[in-house]
Amino acid sequence: FCVAAPARPVSLPAMGGSSSSCAAAAAAAYKPRAPKDPREPLGQIFEHIDGRVAEYVALLERAVSIPSVSAEPARRPQVFEMVQFYTQYMAKLGVQYELRELGKHLCNGQELDLPPVIVGRYGDDASKPTICVYGHLDVQPAAKEDGWHTDPFVLTYAPRTAEEDKAAGYGDFPSGGKLFGRGSTDDKGPALAWLIIIEAFQTLKLDFPVNLLFLVESMEESGSEGLDNVVEKEFAEGGYLEKAEAICVADNNWLGTRKPCIQYGLRGICYFFLEVSGPIKDLHSGRFGGSVHEPMVDLVNLLQSLVDANGNILIPGVLDSVKKLTPEEEKLYEGIDFPLDGQRQASGCDKLMHNDDQKKALMHIWRYPALSIHGIEGCHSGPGAKTVIPAKVTGKFSIRLVPDQDPREIERLVEQHCEAVFKKLGSPNHIKIYSEHGAKGFSGDPSDTNYSAARRAVECVYGIAPDLTRSGGSIPVALTMQETGRSVVLFPMGRNDDGHHGQNEKLDLNNFMCGIKAQAAYLVEFAAGKAK
Repeated sequence: FCVAAPARPVSLPAMGGSSSSCAAAAAAAYKPRAPKDPREPLGQIFEHIDGRVAEYVALLERAVSIPSVSAEPARRPQVFEMVQFYTQYMAKLGVQYELRELGKHLCNGQELDLPPVIVGRYGDDASKPTICVYGHLDVQPAAKEDGWHTDPFVLTYAPRTAEEDKAAGYGDFPSGGKLFGRGSTDDKGPALAWLIIIEAFQTLKLDFPVNLLFLVESMEESGSEGLDNVVEKEFAEGGYLEKAEAICVADNNWLGTRKPCIQYGLRGICYFFLEVSGPIKDLHSGRFGGSVHEPMVDLVNLLQSLVDANGNILIPGVLDSVKKLTPEEEKLYEGIDFPLDGQRQASGCDKLMHNDDQKKALMHIWRYPALSIHGIEGCHSGPGAKTVIPAKVTGKFSIRLVPDQDPREIERLVEQHCEAVFKKLGSPNHIKIYSEHGAKGFSGDPSDTNYSAARRAVECVYGIAPDLTRSGGSIPVALTMQETGRSVVLFPMGRNDDGHHGQNEKLDLNNFMCGIKAQAAYLVEFAAGKAK
C-alpha cells in the first residue's frame, strides 16, 4: 500500500510541545463552554480537550499548510502528501489502515494518479457497536490574489470581540475568534477531530466506546472519482467496512450562524461544461469585429437561456421530477432557526430572493433545484483591456439536484436544450456540452438511533437541542453509503458563514473545539443508545 512520494517531508506537531504564534494566540483567547449533563466519561474528555487548544490548532495549521487541491494537476503531489500526513497520524495512534488505489484519470488534459482512499480500523471488540466515519482531505483551489486577506495555506487566527460576534448574528454562541485557511472547515478540521478524540481517550487511559472505522478520500472536491466502487465493495460482505452499523459524515456546515444542527438531507449535483468554438485562432476585434460570429456572443446567449434573473430554471423538463410539496412536508419548515439577516450577512448581498420569506428561502435551498453559472474559460480575465475575440470559450455551470432527480436524465435535458437554442442562433460555430460529474440527492431518517445519538451529543456540548435540517450542498458519496443499508447522519462542525469554497474560508475557534467534543460525545451516545 504505497503512497507516492510527497513533495516535502511530512511531520506531525508534537502534542504538548511548542506551538506557533497562531496556536498560542488561539489558546490564550479560548474560553471553554460548560457542557449540559455530560455522560461519563465525557466530563474528563471535555476537560482534556479544553486544555489542548494550542496542540490542536497547531495540528490543523500543519494540515492547512499542505495545499491538497485535487482539481489542479500541479498540486497533485500535495494531495498525496496530505494522505501521508493523515495516515502517519493514524499509525502514531495505533489505528490500522489500508490504502485502496484508484488508478489514473484525466485532469485538465493530463493523466494523473488518483490519490488512494484510506480505510481504517480502531478496535474490533464484538461487545461494542461499530461506526464508520467519513471525511475528505482535498480542498478547493485558493490563491491570495483571488481576494483572500491572508495566505490561504497559512492558518491565521483573528480574534473577535463580543460586539463583532453580535453584529455577525452569532447569538448565544460566540466565535472565540476565527481560524482562516483553506480546508480549515472543509474538511480538514472535522476529519482530524476523530484522531484527536482517539488520542484523548488514550492519554486518559479510558476505554474507547465503539469500534471506529474510517473512510477518508481525497477527491471529494473533484467529484469523488472512484469512491463509489470502493464503498460498494468495502461495505459488502467480506469488505473492510462490512461491520459498520451506522455512518457519520462530519462535513458541511450549520444552517445559520447562531444554532447548531444535524442534517438529514442533501441536494445532488450535475456540473456542466459548455464549449463554443469557431475561428482557428484568437482574432483582433478591429479587423474582424462585426464580420464574424463570435464564440463569446454565442456562449452568452446560451448561458442566458438557462436561468432568469429570479433564479427560475428555464430548461424544459428539469422541474418535472421535483416532488409536489405536501402539507406534512411544509410543517417541517416551521420553527427552524434561519434568520435571513444572517443569510444576507454571510452572502454579503443587499437583498435575497423570495421577498425575504424564510420558508420560501429554505425551500429553494433544500427542496428545489438551483442553477448557478460559475465562470467562462478561454476569455481575457486579467486586469486591463484586451481587444481580442477568443476562438474558443467554455462556460461552466451546475444544477443542484433534489431527491428523485436522476443526473443522467438532467444531463439529457440540458444537452437537448442547449443544442436547440444554439440551432436557433443560426451560428456557424460549433458547440460541445458535457458533464464532468453527477450525483443524486440524499435523504435520511432523522428519527433513527444514529440521528438520536447525534442530537444528544450536540445538546450535551451546546446546551440546546439542534435543529434537524437539510442542506443545499452535495456530498456525492452520502447516497452511495446509504444504499449499503446503513443510516448516514450528517454532522456539521462549522457555521454557514465559514466560506466553504470561497475566499477567506474559516473555522471559528469555538466551533473547532466544541466540534471535537460533539464528535466525541456522539461516539459515547451511540454506544449508550445501542446498550439499552
